[in-house]
Amino acid sequence: MIVLVTGANKGIGRAVAEEFAARGHTVLVGSRDPERGSRTVDELRMPGRDVRLVVLDVTDGKSAREAARSIGTDVGGLDVLVNNAGMTGDLTRQAPAEADLDVVRQVFETNVFGVIAVTNAMLPLLRRSPAPRIVNMSSSVGSLSRMSDPAHYLAEMPGYAAYPTSKTALNSLTVQYAKDLRHEGILVNAADPGACDTDLTRPLGRPILRTAADGAAIVVELASLGPDGPTGGLFNDDGPVPW
Repeated sequence: MIVLVTGANKGIGRAVAEEFAARGHTVLVGSRDPERGSRTVDELRMPGRDVRLVVLDVTDGKSAREAARSIGTDVGGLDVLVNNAGMTGDLTRQAPAEADLDVVRQVFETNVFGVIAVTNAMLPLLRRSPAPRIVNMSSSVGSLSRMSDPAHYLAEMPGYAAYPTSKTALNSLTVQYAKDLRHEGILVNAADPGACDTDLTRPLGRPILRTAADGAAIVVELASLGPDGPTGGLFNDDGPVPW
């Protein structure tokens, strides 16, 4: 299996890449920064592992298309796309009543528009696969149910105009891709890794109980679904997460 993980030079993305590599799959480490990406590849490589760097800026459509051409030429195809690259943005400028629209646009550029750009660039490769899978890295903060449930700890989280809303948009986007690609056998799901100890989640002030490797487990599970597996859902380790 050939797996591309965007934003794989650190955090959960790196853990996902490492798990797939340990299972003997060809892993493409997507990284905007060539130096950081190369370092990650060097650290993950060992005898029996096929780990390669793909320089990819998800906010740049040209970069996504060039990455797809490179993968097609160098590897020959793609079975799994993990849209992991994401950002919280400057949380001090996201209070809804005082939101900085430049920050909101920046977050959406990576967390939503970047997913569209990369997914569409990779679709020709995925369509060649006998079992193509797309996994979008989402979060419980994108769940309207949990964010508005007084009994859930996320209801106590401060209001932010960019990061949570970008994940809600990503959840909806996941459903739309699933509907569009279902007839082609391409399963598209969103993963909720939980509050893991990463650079991305620490600024949110959420309880951090899990490691990046813990968060990677649901991504690997969704990427490995059989033909009768679900599509168009948001899942964590316990199953479906309410919208």
